[in-house]
Amino acid sequence: MNEIPVIQRVIAILWPSFITAGIATVLFTTAFDPEVIFVDYDVSRLGVYSITFFVFWLLGAVTAMTTCFFLRPCSAGKRQGSDD
Repeated sequence: MNEIPVIQRVIAILWPSFITAGIATVLFTTAFDPEVIFVDYDVSRLGVYSITFFVFWLLGAVTAMTTCFFLRPCSAGKRQGSDD
């Protein structure tokens, strides 16, 4: 039984994407002032920080899930060209 528990797979996706989102948020908000970019919207600076963090976290999670999906080995029965 070499099956990895579901919670371990979920944490393996969410934790690295969380760390990446934190770093990306710091770099993005350091390079771009939220009050200048979002001048047309009535959003506080903290709101912009929160929104950018969750957007970066979502992007990181999708990237990690895609990586985990492509790490799965192909089963012999599902390969193209097998006449079994």
